[in-house]
Amino acid sequence: MPESPPPARPAVTPASRSLLRRPVTLWAGFVLVHVVLVALNLSGIGWPLGDVERVYLGWAEGTVSGAVRLGIDTDFVYPILALAPILAALVFGAPLYALTWLGLVTLLNGVAFGVLIGRRPGRAAAAAAWWWLAFLLLLGPVGLARIDSVTAPLAILGLLWLRTRPFWGAVLLSVATWVKVWPVAAIIALAVASKRRWQVIGAFAGTSAIIIGVAMLAGSGLTILSFVTEQTDRGLQIEAPVASWWLWSSALGFPGTVVYYDQEILTYQVIGAGTDAAIALMTPLLVLCVAAVLLLGWRAQRAGASVDVLFPPLLLALVLTLISINKVGSPQFMTWLAAPIILGLVSWPRAWRGPAAVALVVAGLTQLVYPYFYNGLLATTPTMVFVLSLRNLLELVLLVWMGVRVWKLGTATPVPGADRHRPILKE
Repeated sequence: MPESPPPARPAVTPASRSLLRRPVTLWAGFVLVHVVLVALNLSGIGWPLGDVERVYLGWAEGTVSGAVRLGIDTDFVYPILALAPILAALVFGAPLYALTWLGLVTLLNGVAFGVLIGRRPGRAAAAAAWWWLAFLLLLGPVGLARIDSVTAPLAILGLLWLRTRPFWGAVLLSVATWVKVWPVAAIIALAVASKRRWQVIGAFAGTSAIIIGVAMLAGSGLTILSFVTEQTDRGLQIEAPVASWWLWSSALGFPGTVVYYDQEILTYQVIGAGTDAAIALMTPLLVLCVAAVLLLGWRAQRAGASVDVLFPPLLLALVLTLISINKVGSPQFMTWLAAPIILGLVSWPRAWRGPAAVALVVAGLTQLVYPYFYNGLLATTPTMVFVLSLRNLLELVLLVWMGVRVWKLGTATPVPGADRHRPILKE
């Protein structure tokens, strides 16, 4: 009789798993990915550092010279603490501003990465770390070259601190909110999902009061809140999912749709029949959708869902709502996905493999759009409009996925993997 073939060896052996979990291997991956991203930014292809070199540097030089005090004397599109990294990148002078910015973001990522993996990373932490590196690599240069790149590691660090330092975790999330608004989703989701909601709300209120008080003493008045009106006054940006109708109208050759550059907001927007109505509708619709997600979360919490299981999908659902149900859209918004997905992978590994995989596809499609083929999108070529539409559709798929997950938690319907979650939040 012929000999039976030897059993196939597993693709990933225990030895290779051990190697991938070693801190030296993880840090080597971190360095390699960031070297690639820095090189892509400095290559100038598509000018991914445009905002850093053209906008942030101008703001920094104007502030240092005393010509302008953004958020104090002059309206500012971002919350006041966004000036901290913008000014910090000027420490070695204007000629090195872009390189200093990339170094600053890399340093912040390194701090969050170090806390994530610790000295002896477990399987879930190592998997989350490798996912984050893959996500950054697929997202491309914009993963380092925007103010959102500063808030992403701050949010990751704040979420990881919630287990051992819940108060300081909430404070760090509050600080991140005053750099770019989106981390407030974590504060709101915690207030719904956690029994320690008053501690979270107190940390946010106290941190915000200190920031606002200092700005008031500097003479800001209500200008400290100008970032709110700066956002609500925006038009319909081309990367927002709601803009897809008009982009396809232009791509298919129907007249009446124009893509233009708004010199005041410094973004590409679209105008055509019905865009004014869409602009007026989107902010109230966003508020209603956020309220609906929070209602689902409150329902699940009342049904007895633990904060460990409820908080990650609720947070991702809120973040995706802010991205998808919005008249504003930019490639750097995809950096927001990293924090909630890393939290999910660390606390609930098996149940988060699918969402994490979809997010990787979203990141890859985003890099195709920006910076490499952005001109094709501005020209509304069908291929690039399709790529952007697919990216936006996957965002909505993820949003519905998380909404269904939160709904199931409120109906006591088991969610696959719920019995294997690893507690990360301290109650």
